[in-house]
Amino acid sequence: MKYLQTFSLIHDVARAGSIRKAAEDMNITSSALNRQIQRLEDEFGTQIFERLPRGVRLNPAGELLLQHIRSQNADLERVRNQVADLSGVRRGHVSIGCSQGVNPIFLPEQISRYRAKHPGVTFSVRVRDRAAAEHDLSTFTSDLALVFEPIHLADFEIITSIPQPVCAVMAKDHPLADKPRLRLRDCLAMPHVIPSNEYGVRHLLELATRGKSRGLNPVVEADSFELMRRYVLYEKAISFQIPIGLGSGGDAGMVVRELPERDLPIGTLLLGQMRGRTLPVASAKFALQLAAALEELDGARA
Repeated sequence: MKYLQTFSLIHDVARAGSIRKAAEDMNITSSALNRQIQRLEDEFGTQIFERLPRGVRLNPAGELLLQHIRSQNADLERVRNQVADLSGVRRGHVSIGCSQGVNPIFLPEQISRYRAKHPGVTFSVRVRDRAAAEHDLSTFTSDLALVFEPIHLADFEIITSIPQPVCAVMAKDHPLADKPRLRLRDCLAMPHVIPSNEYGVRHLLELATRGKSRGLNPVVEADSFELMRRYVLYEKAISFQIPIGLGSGGDAGMVVRELPERDLPIGTLLLGQMRGRTLPVASAKFALQLAAALEELDGARA
């Protein structure tokens, strides 16, 4: 299909940032590739690449064209999945961008459960912070996003959402592990480990400490929840995470304590897609499974 060849050409040149380098990757000459681009621009009626001293980049018209072709490609994939369904064998590919907190436990369980019924469906999972997950939806890089405390929501169509309180995670022998009523100020008085700025848990911690005498003063700041969770086993420190990333109570040797809402706002975990998009069959079916699982988790917590 011609538009798929066009997409590949535009995408490869834009990614390489250079006609020469893209031509080398395609195993053709730079002049041949340049002629293809010029023919495409003539057919389109305007330039789509900005010529720079050391390469090329998409101009606004090129960005719009690439977005259109991505949309067409996504629609074709949806039709392919529907045709596969007619044969009684579900095939397809599901791409999902997710907050790091849901990656270690919840999502692997859900993917394996879906593939047990539909082994012809494949998955790609990209760990994304709350801004990048929404961007991936708009560029058709992901079909679905499962994200904690998203930022914009302008093009985000919510499929379902559940509340997620922030929990303190510490070793069983931590001085606060048996404290009857644990408060955020107690945690911040001890060595603590927090996520980097792009994560929703950090956003809620900053909201809770804004204008307060006791602020954030971490001994470790990281973009890995796994590192932060494991670190508390090596130092009498406290890390923070949402329940869905902790399974049935964290790892052996750890204590998980939910912090009170009066100290720390309860965040929201949202499952969504790009507004107005019709998802491929496999992605739509997986979204229904995820929504049911999330609602079940929320009911169990209540």
